[in-house]
Amino acid sequence: MTPASAFAHAATAVAPLDATAIAEATAYQDRLTKPRCALGRLEDVGIQLAGIAGACPPPLPRPAAVAVFAADHGVVAEGVTPWPQEVTAQMVANFVTGGAAINVLARQAGASVTVVDVGVATPLHFDGVVRRSIRPGTGNLAVEPAMSVDECRAALDVGAEVAASAVAGGARILVTGEMGIGNTTASAAVIAALTGRLAAEVTGRGTGLDDTALAHKIAVVERALALHAGAIAAGPLPALAAVGGLELAALAGFIVGGAAAGVPVLVDGVIANAALLAAERLAPGASQRCIAGHRSTEPGATAVLEALGMTPLLDLGLRLGEGSGACLALPVVEAAARIMREMATFDSAGVTEKDV
Repeated sequence: MTPASAFAHAATAVAPLDATAIAEATAYQDRLTKPRCALGRLEDVGIQLAGIAGACPPPLPRPAAVAVFAADHGVVAEGVTPWPQEVTAQMVANFVTGGAAINVLARQAGASVTVVDVGVATPLHFDGVVRRSIRPGTGNLAVEPAMSVDECRAALDVGAEVAASAVAGGARILVTGEMGIGNTTASAAVIAALTGRLAAEVTGRGTGLDDTALAHKIAVVERALALHAGAIAAGPLPALAAVGGLELAALAGFIVGGAAAGVPVLVDGVIANAALLAAERLAPGASQRCIAGHRSTEPGATAVLEALGMTPLLDLGLRLGEGSGACLALPVVEAAARIMREMATFDSAGVTEKDV
């Protein structure tokens, strides 16, 4: 397989969930020593894991691999965030040395963390990063396309390749992570473009904007949507190229790559949600193989979850990104699999079932 074909290959390999395994898992849940549906969402996740793996009970979703895709955004020039662009590179260094929230949470969950540079603008003078830079940051989406369609395809390929490599290395669940100053603006634009929602409905405060700054951010997203209306109407790929980000496209490729490989993909907050929406539009069915780790406080996150009919596992008021919320949900996903693998049935435990 050539690098240029990685995403296209993965997209064609995304299959529907295994209906037989889902039926078996659904019936099996009712034979476990508990009242029917007493474990709520854990039962739903266990059934989904069976459908993803094509096996009942499903395999344990471990080890986990977190991929943090990092890139910069030209829209920072519009003043949509109080954080300077060089913070992206500084946070990449923090990831590499293990000092960020995602590192702490990944250690707790026993997950690996891989940091991938797909477009950091500041040169990275240290090791520990997978260097797959497409360009040093996107264009300012409020005045020009964020990237070309070819650059977007290249970022999709990077994500698909990272997913395939992680699974080949033994990962049995993938976790989405990202870093990029200004990326909540790009995410809002992508979500609005792909859902038809108004910018004001999907644009949030990001790193904590006040009302005036939020109004300005919404106006920037509105300008971008108007400027790129033609590209948005042309389909999800040109829309993603026009108003997205390099790490967003890489995340979409990573999600599709994991879906194609037959492992669950645990999706983080609003940046990953925007990528998930793009992934589903580019490779229909990919979202069925994904689990929403948490609900970000950003309004765009809820818009995506509603559009895809997904219910997040956690709602902790998080808005950090990096993969933090998804990593916190890893033990819940593992518990869902363990229930099906280790819990006794009424027959095996000699427990009398209730009268019908």
